[in-house]
Amino acid sequence: MIDHIGVCVSDYQRSKTFFREALAPLGYGLVMELDLPEGKVGGLGVGGAMPDFWITQGAAQRPPVHVAFNAENRPTVDAFYQAAIAAGGKDNGKPGLRPHYHRDYYGAFIIDPDGNNIEAVSHQPQ
Repeated sequence: MIDHIGVCVSDYQRSKTFFREALAPLGYGLVMELDLPEGKVGGLGVGGAMPDFWITQGAAQRPPVHVAFNAENRPTVDAFYQAAIAAGGKDNGKPGLRPHYHRDYYGAFIIDPDGNNIEAVSHQPQ
C-alpha cells in the first residue's frame, strides 16, 4: 500500500489553489504547509488526516506523471471533474465508464497546470 506521493510543481501557489479546488469534492484539503530551504511544500489529505498527496515547488515533472484518486462513487467523480475544470484544469477524458479496465471502472481525467494527468476513479457499481 502506498503511504503518500508527491509531485514537483512549477508554480506552488497556482498548483496549491488548483489542487485544493479540484480535490475538494473528494474530501481533500490542505493539511500541512512547510517552508523548506528548497522551497514551499504542501500536503493535502482527506478530512484533516495526515497528507497523502504532496506538492513541492520546483521544476515540473518531466515526463508528466499520472496520479489517480479514489472516489467514493460516480457522482463524486463527476464533481471532481467539474471542480477541476472550474479550477483551470484541461479535459483529458470526461467522466464515464472505462470497461476496458473493468466493468465498473468510472473515471475522469484532467491535465493539471504542469501537464500531469490527474484522475478521479470509482470502482463501485452504479
